[in-house]
Amino acid sequence: MKFPKELLERFYRMMVRIRLCEESLVEPILKGEIRTPCHLYSGQEAIAAGVCANLGPTDYVFGAHRSHGHYLAMGCSMPEMVAEIYGAEGGCSRGRGGSMHLSEPDEGMIGSVPIVAGTISLAMGAALASSIRGEDRVAVSFFGDGAAGEGVLYECLNFAALKKLPMVFVCENNFYSTHMPIRDCRVDMNIYKVGVPFCVESSQVDGNDVLAVYEAGKKAVERCRRGEGPVFIECLTYRFRGHVGPDDNIQGTRTDIRPREEVESWLQKDPIKRFEGYLLSNKLFEEQTLSKIRAEVEAEVAEAHRFARKSILPNPAELSRYVYKENM
Repeated sequence: MKFPKELLERFYRMMVRIRLCEESLVEPILKGEIRTPCHLYSGQEAIAAGVCANLGPTDYVFGAHRSHGHYLAMGCSMPEMVAEIYGAEGGCSRGRGGSMHLSEPDEGMIGSVPIVAGTISLAMGAALASSIRGEDRVAVSFFGDGAAGEGVLYECLNFAALKKLPMVFVCENNFYSTHMPIRDCRVDMNIYKVGVPFCVESSQVDGNDVLAVYEAGKKAVERCRRGEGPVFIECLTYRFRGHVGPDDNIQGTRTDIRPREEVESWLQKDPIKRFEGYLLSNKLFEEQTLSKIRAEVEAEVAEAHRFARKSILPNPAELSRYVYKENM
């Protein structure tokens, strides 16, 4: 299938933006400048870029603990995200939320929370509201493979199917629930099959192939807009960094228990390198063009950190501000 050149460039730029932004956080984390727990999205960029390319600011996106990529893919502000990770007032949550509480409703990013499966029911509620109001809005819930062990997923699958809600369940299966391999906690490792008993359209896709993810997302979103939802998509992928932080490094001890040969094998399936190969081998872009995009993104990331470091920290006296609605 042929894709418009503008769309291909959008995919590449977005994946590079996510990767370079994530990797730029490593040094500040190790130096202690960033203290909020950071679950880096490096390696999973194709999923956010592919799915969110089918969405607009009037749709609803709900994330989880590893949601920097979703936030950026929805067109939200990189400087405000980085500032939030630094815990600064210039952040999208005014420095009160940190890495795992990202929100920009005007761009469709309703929010992310660290609770496993915590936003699946919220996305379902948003889809229900859209259905009741007769709006053309689709709700997408991004969650990890660990969420497949939570009962709320199955309750939401059943209710969403019963009401034919415009909701897309996107499971980012990176084969580890924190440090537990999926083979140690599931009999059947094909998570997408959980939607079948509820008569939910379900599929599995290569989560490191941005074009495959985009196509699956496109079909899912179109199906939801026709009133034929919900849809369940399992994206097979792999995180390049530790569960939390650059390498699960605690006082110099490497706690990432994944076999090194397994990590090396997945590094060869890097979604960005794969897409670069596709673009270059098909003569869709020249290396010079891709280098220019990378340079532009590097400048954008550097500016985001400058913005974050210039932002003031929250006043401790205002600890409870934004917790309760204030009288205008």
